[in-house]
Amino acid sequence: MSLKKLKQISVWLASALMGATSWAEAPRFNLREGVTQVSRDIYQLHMYAVWVCVGIGIVVFGAMFYSIWKHRRDNHPEPAKFHHSTLVEVVWTTIPFLILIALAVPATRTLIEIEDNSNAELNVLVTGYQWKWSYKYLDGPAAGIEFYSNLSTPREQIEGKAPKGEHYLLEVDNPLVLPVGKKVRFLVTAKDVIHSWFVPDFGVKQDAIPGFINEAWAKPEVPGIYRGQCAELCGKDHGFMPIVVDVKSEADFEKWVADKKAEIAAAKKAAEEAAARSWSKEDLMKKGKEVFAARCAACHGAEGKGTGPFPALDGSKVATGPVEAHIDIVLHGRNAMPAWAGQLTDAEIAAVITYERNAWSNKTGDLVQPADVAAHKKQ
Repeated sequence: MSLKKLKQISVWLASALMGATSWAEAPRFNLREGVTQVSRDIYQLHMYAVWVCVGIGIVVFGAMFYSIWKHRRDNHPEPAKFHHSTLVEVVWTTIPFLILIALAVPATRTLIEIEDNSNAELNVLVTGYQWKWSYKYLDGPAAGIEFYSNLSTPREQIEGKAPKGEHYLLEVDNPLVLPVGKKVRFLVTAKDVIHSWFVPDFGVKQDAIPGFINEAWAKPEVPGIYRGQCAELCGKDHGFMPIVVDVKSEADFEKWVADKKAEIAAAKKAAEEAAARSWSKEDLMKKGKEVFAARCAACHGAEGKGTGPFPALDGSKVATGPVEAHIDIVLHGRNAMPAWAGQLTDAEIAAVITYERNAWSNKTGDLVQPADVAAHKKQ
């Protein structure tokens, strides 16, 4: 039997022992080896510990069943009378100690490797928000590139109005792009609540805590798309916070950097032009409806009626009250609502506020121009 076949059988057995539903599905329930050295080391440590536990189980239960059978009542009607054995006590104390040492040495070696963030070739700031991620490249040719990564699964699929896609709830509009074969250090934090950046194929799972910066690293060895999710229960839409990493060859990464910088420059120019002109009510309402559907409807409802703990906007004091207060909340956030300054352009913020103040039963007639948003930022 080949080594590959033996390895596959061992994975099946270990997975089945850990609760797999069937022999055929067993590999689905085990860890993945991943595409980094750390992820493979974690996998090997996991399999090593599993088989140590299997061996202990066989010895302990074997001795127990043998004792039950060998010393059953009909075979030994008279119970044995004996005192303690110093040798046995020494043996059953020494063996577990040696087992713990055998587990601790490779575990410590792997843990030291996981925590070694030195000599990184690229540093990326990862920030968690409810419910999205932002990525900022801190050095190298991509320095200065910063963007948000949002769930891109259509609302129709989430609401059961359309068939689920292949990567349902595991697809984003802007994946994190990394070069293959480079050691990347992730600086992980959060803006609102505790999140957790988890990419199984990298062997990386790091908590994102407001006010703290935690570190992790990965050196992906195979180009491809790798998916993960926030691994911390961060709120109502916790399941809508996926992670997608696109690992490219060095040449493709350099091309992506050039294209991304050109895209950012073009978007900045377009935003400046949009902010400089005066928008009609019709244009503001049209643009605001698009922004609301993409950014706000998940919490406040498509018809502005609110969902769960999130308040309705239809008839609310915010959407019908003072315009300045409405702008301030959208810009800086409140409670679970994130700050949209930096995530949306001044024109998009002006449009969505105008839409909220004039949609549904909110007929305030107020128009908010990009210049109003820019002026509020300076206050």
